[in-house]
Amino acid sequence: MRGVLTVALLSFGVLAGAGPARACPWLERLELNDVSHADVVVVGRVGNYTMVLDPEARRRRQELLARTSGKFREILETQSTFLSDYARFDIVVEEVLRGTASDRLTVTWDNSTFGEPRNMPPGPFLIALRNADSPQPPMRGPTATILPTPEPAYLTVLQAPCAPEFIFESTSDQAESIREILKSGAIQAP
Repeated sequence: MRGVLTVALLSFGVLAGAGPARACPWLERLELNDVSHADVVVVGRVGNYTMVLDPEARRRRQELLARTSGKFREILETQSTFLSDYARFDIVVEEVLRGTASDRLTVTWDNSTFGEPRNMPPGPFLIALRNADSPQPPMRGPTATILPTPEPAYLTVLQAPCAPEFIFESTSDQAESIREILKSGAIQAP
């Protein structure tokens, strides 16, 4: 029984995100054709990048810390991020490649797959976005944690579960390939 409890506690610690929040066992292959799920694709600069921390997850962690000890407590004490944390940032739009966008967008990025970076350079980046109620790309891996879009009024970064996000340096090979996919007409505008 004790072995089962230890495994369960250690599994919870891993799933709860000791260290960076991670919900997938490995990174899946990026499918550039998933850009077909984007409502808007822009090139622009990132500003006002902010991590939005989940206060409820932190409150529950504090309550759990008060009731635990040993190895499980050590794991919880090192936890600094949660799957429910997300990023919010502005994009100063330089070019619209798909859909309709104003000169400045506020967007969210809930990378529950592997956690968001604490900060982000300004770019410019090619960024594919989707509406909260639009279908997301299919799962590429055997398992993933998929949370609801945290702020449905904003566009959110396109990302298939367990795969990389659609944020690319604007001059990268991936950005050029996405431009070609969009120009080819194989993907209809939303």
